[in-house]
Amino acid sequence: MQAFYADHFVLPLPAGHRFPMAKYARLRERLARELPQVELLEARPASDGELALVHTPTYIEAVHTGTLPPAAQREIGFPWSPAMAERARRSVGATLQACRRALGGGGLAANLAGGTHHACADKGSGFCVFNDAAVAARLMQAEHARANRARGMLRVAIVDLDVHQGNGTARIFAHDDSVFTLSLHGAKNFPFRKEPSDLDVELPDGCGDAEYLDALERALEEMERRFEPGLVIYLAGADPHEGDRLGRLKLTFDGMEARDRRVMDWAWTRRLPLAFVMAGGYGTDMDATVQVQMNTYRTAVQYHGRWQSSTTVMTAATASGAMRWHNSAP
Repeated sequence: MQAFYADHFVLPLPAGHRFPMAKYARLRERLARELPQVELLEARPASDGELALVHTPTYIEAVHTGTLPPAAQREIGFPWSPAMAERARRSVGATLQACRRALGGGGLAANLAGGTHHACADKGSGFCVFNDAAVAARLMQAEHARANRARGMLRVAIVDLDVHQGNGTARIFAHDDSVFTLSLHGAKNFPFRKEPSDLDVELPDGCGDAEYLDALERALEEMERRFEPGLVIYLAGADPHEGDRLGRLKLTFDGMEARDRRVMDWAWTRRLPLAFVMAGGYGTDMDATVQVQMNTYRTAVQYHGRWQSSTTVMTAATASGAMRWHNSAP
């Protein structure tokens, strides 16, 4: 299973900054050591043209040159530096590559960062510079249209299970019926002014495993009644975990793993390619955040194995003239 990283582009942050930048390198180190089934690849940067599928040229240029107004830079939450701008591009690029890999036969692929769902077309917010899932959805649609002119628009489901509502993603796709935005999030958590997604599920402070998993099940059922995707982009935020400083929910390690398994099983059962990104995670103990993410990867490796086994069966059946099932996803 391929996973793309850019953690060697490190933002220089002031002492005491609350963003846990080191978690990305720790995750990659543990994956390299413990999960050899994951092929780790350096992410390429997203181009201006790719970013412009979602973001305004003025905003892209201001991020590149460091000329955002001070208030806009403060809303992002990072001081500007060339490394900040480069990392933001590569975080988007990693999601683009993961989506291409998933759609191109991999079934599952990942970005070791990403999930920057607070970024809007013309501004960033909440540690999010560019909106990687939104850019990926638009670019995959464009590439699919070029390659499959007779098959119609690629429809994309963005399943956002970060503890914070994906307000930027919701705003970007507010009038786009080809992208379905689903967000399960803390009702009283950031952002305090939320944007309407296609489906929002607000959860109370202290929500635990059973309540959360029941809400997720009902949300997936509702999404399926209303939308038929060809690609799933999954924001697997670690911040619903009970040890998160900013999460305010009470999911255990087992509950978080059950969440991941349910989303991946939902996509697998329908033969939907899935790209996942790590989104938020601000554990009081950074090792706990990384452990949540490692559990996500362990689950993903299992489902990736199913994809590969099924691809082998399908290829053999096609060669013998006896197709057993058809993957309807693009």
